[in-house]
Amino acid sequence: MTIDAVTTPGLTAAEVAQRVAAGQTNDLPPRSGRTTWDIVRANVFTRINFLLMVLFVMVISTGSVINALFGFLIIINSGIGIVQELRAKKTLDNLAVVGEGKPLVRRDGVARELPRDQVVLDDVIEIGPGDQIIVDGDVIEASYLEVDESLLTGESDAVLKAPGDTVMSGSFVVSGVAAFRASRVGHDSYAAQLAAEASKFSLVKSELQQGINKILRLITWLLIPVGAATVWVQWNNAPGTWQEIVLRMAGALVPMVPEGLVLLTSLAFAVGVVRLGQHNCLVQEMPAIEGLARVDVVCADKTGTLTEHGMQFGQLIRLAGHDENRVREVLAQIAATDPRPNASIQAIAHEMTTVAERWAVSALAPFTSARKWSGASLAGQGNWVIGAPDILAAPGSEAALLAEQVGASGRRVLLLGSSDLPVDAEGAPGAVTPVALVVLEQRVRPEARGTLQYFADQDVSVKVISGDNATSVGAVTASLGVDSGEVVDARTLPEDPTAFADEVSNSGVFGRVTPQQKRQMVGALQSRGHTVAMTGDGVNDVLAIKDADLGVAMGSRSRGHPFGGPDRAARRQFRHPAAHRG
Repeated sequence: MTIDAVTTPGLTAAEVAQRVAAGQTNDLPPRSGRTTWDIVRANVFTRINFLLMVLFVMVISTGSVINALFGFLIIINSGIGIVQELRAKKTLDNLAVVGEGKPLVRRDGVARELPRDQVVLDDVIEIGPGDQIIVDGDVIEASYLEVDESLLTGESDAVLKAPGDTVMSGSFVVSGVAAFRASRVGHDSYAAQLAAEASKFSLVKSELQQGINKILRLITWLLIPVGAATVWVQWNNAPGTWQEIVLRMAGALVPMVPEGLVLLTSLAFAVGVVRLGQHNCLVQEMPAIEGLARVDVVCADKTGTLTEHGMQFGQLIRLAGHDENRVREVLAQIAATDPRPNASIQAIAHEMTTVAERWAVSALAPFTSARKWSGASLAGQGNWVIGAPDILAAPGSEAALLAEQVGASGRRVLLLGSSDLPVDAEGAPGAVTPVALVVLEQRVRPEARGTLQYFADQDVSVKVISGDNATSVGAVTASLGVDSGEVVDARTLPEDPTAFADEVSNSGVFGRVTPQQKRQMVGALQSRGHTVAMTGDGVNDVLAIKDADLGVAMGSRSRGHPFGGPDRAARRQFRHPAAHRG
């Protein structure tokens, strides 16, 4: 099936106007948690600024500007925080604008690009490879549509979607083309609800600031009797003008305010922000520097945090004595024939030598999650298929058993085989002769091993939590040297809060973790007295990041597609029936 023939024309102009009037538009939550005024107010209207301002007004009223120079501390204390938070806000807002694409919306039978805030309820939206799904909806037309929902669920495998299935905002199209009808827009969409909850502002917990505030509260109450006593003493024992008495009183009270302590704390935070900035880390609130030093447990998402998106070639296992050069040539030709290679084919293409001359292609079969294989009929070179061993290999065969053994380690195994039928024939793939097994591994971030070792040296525990299957998570962590015993499938975790906290505290690696469970895990560790940092790169990590003592949002794919979506012209060309990929 293709969606070249438009069967659903979409809304008419009158229907769009009706929905706009009813408020059924794609209004989005604010990009960042606080407005500029909120940031200025939070940094200016502080207790120490209040104390210094009162003393400053008293001193300046005497006409002595020199003695009022301590008032510049108000500007310095406020300015450091304001500049840093406004810088962070501007950067985040700019990133949000860059990440916003224009959906292709079908109205009156014509598809046109529109700003995402102009989408209304029941709009028909066309999607293709690389596109982000911006609102929730129901698929009405689809051709080999596969969606990456890892940002929502943490599960790295693409999900096949057919007409009638639901697609969620925050997911991406991996392959195929489709059209869906918007069922929830604006604040009602899934991603927007999570974003709205995450954007509720709460101050970073800082023991330094809490301690300083306790001192300032005590000083506030002491200044009143001390000031009155100072005035009484000065008035009776050292008579003079009222200006002289006020200046002497201010000279006694100003040293009681620990403005130096506050200034040094702000400067220390500012230095930390600058140093982190040199490592491409953006700090939204300066007290997070202190939280970073106090963390004793790090909860790290696997997909996008420890691993990069995509696969890498691991091993080629030849079967039945087939020539390795011939196998590699076939793999290179199959990769070269795919117009839109998925992550597995990309990893194979990166490993194999670039073909000098392409073989003629008589038929192509795109990969789909339903049949779990793809292939090409190459003129004069045979029919070749590559896909899941449990589909292409006979049960109990040498190839099937070997693939099962290798797959038990959590690596992805594909079987390359020759077929007796053209790949586009009815009944394909037919009888398949196994030729080789292609072993693929998740691409681990090059700095991941060193980072985990650093945490171990600093006595910081690392909890790896992922929505991926437990075996895959265990394989990745084992390759990074994480010795955490048996990997826990989060679906087996007890519901009792105490037992849940015990299990989370005693184990180090978890698979099949839901977004809500990630949040519960953070709370469980905090209930045991831990200072918890949570790292992640997807919508499924948002709530856990929000609840953690220190939230670290990875920049790999929080917004936008990792490889960038194809341009519209390429998408329209890609819609041609002969150019579909899996």
